[in-house]
Amino acid sequence: MDLSTILGIALGALAVVIGVISNGANPIMFVDLPSFLITIIGSFGAIMVATPLNRVMMIFSYFGQLFTIRSYEEEKLIQSLVAFSEKARRDGILALEDDLESVEEDFLRKGIQLVVDGTDPDIIKNVLNTELNKIQERHAQGITLFDNWGKFAPAFGMIGTLIGLIAMMVKIEDKSAIGAGMSVALITTLYGAFFANLLLIPFKEKLTVKDEAEALVKEIMIEGILSIQSGDNPRILEEKLLSFLPPSKREAIQQESVAE
Repeated sequence: MDLSTILGIALGALAVVIGVISNGANPIMFVDLPSFLITIIGSFGAIMVATPLNRVMMIFSYFGQLFTIRSYEEEKLIQSLVAFSEKARRDGILALEDDLESVEEDFLRKGIQLVVDGTDPDIIKNVLNTELNKIQERHAQGITLFDNWGKFAPAFGMIGTLIGLIAMMVKIEDKSAIGAGMSVALITTLYGAFFANLLLIPFKEKLTVKDEAEALVKEIMIEGILSIQSGDNPRILEEKLLSFLPPSKREAIQQESVAE
């Protein structure tokens, strides 16, 4: 469970509620079903117009990614690649086939299998980079969906405000209704801004971060696989892969290597 997403939403909502209460307003007055429907349902309708239906149907999968954490264990991955390299230099590339079943990550297993099969390095690189690009293209679909939704929500909030203002102008002769009508009209703008800036735009950014994290791991795998295929010294391979990690993570692996 990604607690930062949940806590962030709760903290943002709490800040708004505190702001409302501190100004002496009753939170109930900010609840308006028609405004909610115009902003949320209307903007979602715009998303359906802008996005193929099969991608819209993936929205529950995207929400699942937002609220879950996938641990890639980059340090463990690098250690595994170094172990593969040591075995390949000691027993030969074909010896790696015995370990393929123990490799859980499909991307890594495919790369090692290509190496065992004696595939040309350029072909291995093209195959793995193509798969990485396709993974990122699929991720980009979810990122784009929330990016567009974050743009449409404030626009529909403004549409709701215009509807409220038009309805208020109809009753312009009743001066006592102007204040109340204006406040209701502005609620849709509030909903649009709140929905876009606390949920949709942050969701897009969180998916971008998750995409970058997975891409980094895949790049480590590609570099490791190609180094194993070329017969690089395991220590050189380790140093090469450590360059992908921040210094704090590098130290832990280097200390463990020295201990061994």
